[in-house]
Amino acid sequence: MGTFHCVGCFRPGGRQLRPERGHLLFELEPWRQLPRLLEEAFTPLADVEETDDAYLVEVELPGIKKDDIDIQITGRRLQVSGERKEKERVGILRRRERVVGQFHYEVLLPGDVEEDAVEANLDNGVLTVRVPKPASARPRRIQVR
Repeated sequence: MGTFHCVGCFRPGGRQLRPERGHLLFELEPWRQLPRLLEEAFTPLADVEETDDAYLVEVELPGIKKDDIDIQITGRRLQVSGERKEKERVGILRRRERVVGQFHYEVLLPGDVEEDAVEANLDNGVLTVRVPKPASARPRRIQVR
């Protein structure tokens, strides 16, 4: 790995960062706002888990109502999109770090799926999409005789 040079990097509170591993994230912190600057959809964080009988996709969507989420599946491609709406404010917004606007998450699942049996649940800001595998793709135990 190459040498990391921290030019003009400062932590909150005015202490200068040392060029150590782990500080790269702080240097790249302004890039978090890139989707907002480009006025494009942001991509929420997600995990994809494979079990014997299904794929489980968990997408972090805090503050988003289920009516503002659209889920589509075409073959092995799962798409989750929607909008985090701007909160109506009474006071002056002094700082904004939360992303609002359109979001889009897409994943190509590694195997065949049963499109007609997909289920989704939104609980505590986490959308869980269960995409079952067809019976032919599930492991079977073979008895040795």
